[in-house]
Amino acid sequence: REQIVDKPVDQQPTHGTEAKVKGKPESIDSLTPEQRALLALRLRKKASQRSSEQSKVPEIEPVKREGNLMLSFAQQRLWFLDQLEPNNSFYNIPVALRLSGPLDTSALEQAISEVIHRHEVLRTTFSEVNGEPVQLIHPSMPLHLPRIDLSHLPPSEREAETQRLVTEEAERPFNLASGPLLRFTLLQLAPTEHVMLFTMHHIVSDGW
Repeated sequence: REQIVDKPVDQQPTHGTEAKVKGKPESIDSLTPEQRALLALRLRKKASQRSSEQSKVPEIEPVKREGNLMLSFAQQRLWFLDQLEPNNSFYNIPVALRLSGPLDTSALEQAISEVIHRHEVLRTTFSEVNGEPVQLIHPSMPLHLPRIDLSHLPPSEREAETQRLVTEEAERPFNLASGPLLRFTLLQLAPTEHVMLFTMHHIVSDGW
């Protein structure tokens, strides 16, 4: 019957003062400067490869624009609320921006058109197919920039009319099916004083 005896580490048999691995130096101290530099380079390369592999994330694949596109959960909620109470302005996001100084209205209209072209959500409408809401992304969305001249009014009346138009625009509902779901109106108060009214529906815009 064999007896298993634990031996202290310092009593384990070795060949010489240290156990040697064939073909490898006993310690890093025995490496030449050139060998140390090569070892450090290899270690850095391995660390960089591990870091690169760990940081890799799956690429976001573009969704095909063919067929019926589903809504996000937030968009589904907003669409459902609109079906419950059509023609409401509860989820309008209105902005009134005062512009001072000379204004190139053609450049402004061109810039807005480019933003709409760049962001497909601004060219999207929402319809119902077989009882389910779907997104329709349009290749283009014509921009209409109405201009209202209030410069002929006395200052007090001008400000009152501006406020009335701001409120009226903010409360005007959108039609999610026909769109567009953003509107612009430019008020001219003086030759170098304007107010731009900009309203979007929350279904195509984050309100935070």
